[in-house]
Amino acid sequence: METENSAPETVDETAQKAKGKKSFTGLVVSDKMEKTIVVAVAKRREHRLYKKYVKETKKLKAHDENNEAKIGDRVRVVEARPMSKDKCWKLTEIIERAK
Repeated sequence: METENSAPETVDETAQKAKGKKSFTGLVVSDKMEKTIVVAVAKRREHRLYKKYVKETKKLKAHDENNEAKIGDRVRVVEARPMSKDKCWKLTEIIERAK
């Protein structure tokens, strides 16, 4: 009987195991806090009355353990346990670095 006590090797494996958790892709707008980034998540929705598409932006605070994300990076965040009053998201991967 073999037991495996190894942790997931990459962050992507952790994200795949997080079934049923919300995940968003957004742009890092602030990295001034220690181990925390602010991610702007934009979505388009249709206005009920005027039938025009409106862009909505929501800012999420996410936990960045190694302070690796910088302003302008496109990142993916996944829902996590509450770590503070505002922070309940976790950085899973950096999709694209800022130029």
